[in-house]
Amino acid sequence: MNELNPLVLKRGTPGVPCVIGDVLDIIGNKWTFLIIRDLLVDHTLRFSELMKSLEGISPKTLSLRLKVLEEQGIVSRTIYPEVPPRVEYTITDKGKRLEPVFIELKRFGLTL
Repeated sequence: MNELNPLVLKRGTPGVPCVIGDVLDIIGNKWTFLIIRDLLVDHTLRFSELMKSLEGISPKTLSLRLKVLEEQGIVSRTIYPEVPPRVEYTITDKGKRLEPVFIELKRFGLTL
């Protein structure tokens, strides 16, 4: 959309997929949101760094959430041919487009 055709918020039509619902299906849980937050801040992190940052997340949950984010093009995964293997996760340009949403959530949170 552009300035000539701005998006407006309106109720969905029954039986027609809702794009907001589609987005929430991908990023709408606590852990996924916090993974994206950390990658927006640090840009690239290793699995172990994310584990330390996300207190309470299980390795299985982190792995599953990262896989979905990678499949959706929000995060990219780079494996380095080292022993032991080093894997890094980086926020993509598509993922960076979520930053204004996170900033507005923080702004709202500061008013609670």
